[in-house]
Amino acid sequence: MRLKGKRALVTGGGAGIGRATALKLAAEGAAVAVGDLRLAAAEETAALIAKAGGKAIAVAGDVADETSCQAMVAAAEKGLGGLDTLINNAGVVLPDDNGAEDTSLATWNKTIAVNLTGVFLCCRYALPAIKRAGGGAVVNVASIVALVGSAFPQLAYTAAKGGVLAMTRELAVMYARQKIRVNAVCPGPVATELVKTFLSDEEKWLLRRKYMPMGRLGQPEEIANVMAFLASDEASYMNGAAVTIDGGITGAYVIKDE
Repeated sequence: MRLKGKRALVTGGGAGIGRATALKLAAEGAAVAVGDLRLAAAEETAALIAKAGGKAIAVAGDVADETSCQAMVAAAEKGLGGLDTLINNAGVVLPDDNGAEDTSLATWNKTIAVNLTGVFLCCRYALPAIKRAGGGAVVNVASIVALVGSAFPQLAYTAAKGGVLAMTRELAVMYARQKIRVNAVCPGPVATELVKTFLSDEEKWLLRRKYMPMGRLGQPEEIANVMAFLASDEASYMNGAAVTIDGGITGAYVIKDE
């Protein structure tokens, strides 16, 4: 129970990586506020945690809206009796996110608003709460696209995740002496509903699979395991790190497909 006594807010906790992370944190002893734009989805995750014997509350919140985000963080802090852990997981992948010539401004603006501004807003309101708790940890979900380019572009998503990684480093340096660690995970493709929908076409999947050394998508639980570690005191000297969880994709030059 390495997270016993911790109080965590997980954004985008209604499904995918967020749900897996909320369940993992609770299994490790944390009390969890499950934040999501869809309250019903957050309530489902909270119910799963309660069924397993953990403690959780559901809080509605739109990370791209400042007033809503502020209210979500306040509800989490009040409902849990404090807040010392923030998992910035909420994000979107929009179908027409493409290259510079093809991506609409509306898609660019929405992607940046949720995936980058949302992280900023959650940190704006959660960091004071974490300071009130005496310190803690922030884990931001970036992506391998913050580290490498792709000939199959998602330019708005890539720009947002690159910004998340840069913001992670800046915050890590700023808050280190206030006993707050800030790290990021950089997942490769993960088997969430968003990714499954995006790769539902067999040709799209096969084009990408040949660049994956392990030949498969990651599982949400594999990302959650690393985030739970980063949130724990076992990672007490990790700060400003970008932890890649991609099955070897970013380490590859030539892949031998079997």
